[in-house]
Amino acid sequence: MKNKQNREVLMTISNKVLYEVELTGAGMWSKVLGRGKTLRIEDLTGGANVGMLLYNADERQERYNMPDTLKGQQIFFVSNPYCLHSDMGRLLCSITADSCGWHDTVCGFMDGKQVKEKFGEKTFQDSGNDHYQNARDCFLTELGKWGLGERDLVPNLNWFSKVTSNEEGVLEFIPGNSKAGDFIEIRMEMNTLIILNTCAHPMNPKRKYQTHPVKLSVHQSAPTGPDDPCIKSCPENERAFRNTEDYHKLRF
Repeated sequence: MKNKQNREVLMTISNKVLYEVELTGAGMWSKVLGRGKTLRIEDLTGGANVGMLLYNADERQERYNMPDTLKGQQIFFVSNPYCLHSDMGRLLCSITADSCGWHDTVCGFMDGKQVKEKFGEKTFQDSGNDHYQNARDCFLTELGKWGLGERDLVPNLNWFSKVTSNEEGVLEFIPGNSKAGDFIEIRMEMNTLIILNTCAHPMNPKRKYQTHPVKLSVHQSAPTGPDDPCIKSCPENERAFRNTEDYHKLRF
């Protein structure tokens, strides 16, 4: 049986990398990242999809809100310099760097039934670590480690995947959006619980089950100020930033 365990390395702070891990294809991961930390995700082979859920680590009933994120910034996808809004009118994260330019947040994730219908079945009992994973089960596995569960599933982000819409609202998956070496950098605006997996995007037309590894690294960020490009990108982000600042002044 192949050993597909994730390789974690704790780096020195002197080179400004606090933590690094290579996450296998169809892998899962969850950590709490403190305010002021930046998570960098790199697509190692091209074609990756990283499904992500976000929660306020200190009050987990507050979580990423896809409708408010898109509506407030008048966008259909996320990229730099956009921000990721919570359902409490605050900012969870800001996208500070992005070599890809387009990331889906409207198409959700696949469950076990959908994976079986699309790719066939390959169980752990039959194939060990080579079994077919689905994003829903991966999310629930990681959520359970933090006292969360099915009721806490919300619309997720799909980093590195591009889906467009025509005037009739018909969605189309765009292959080849992410190449090897493409990356996204996400700065935490509050202590944030991150849940993610590298399962396939639900609209990817490929009929062969494929997995793509990514590298995650955590860096210390420069302090966020009121003139930050992400914050200044629209009035809604400025307002949410002030709400987040007030929250921290009163809460901690």
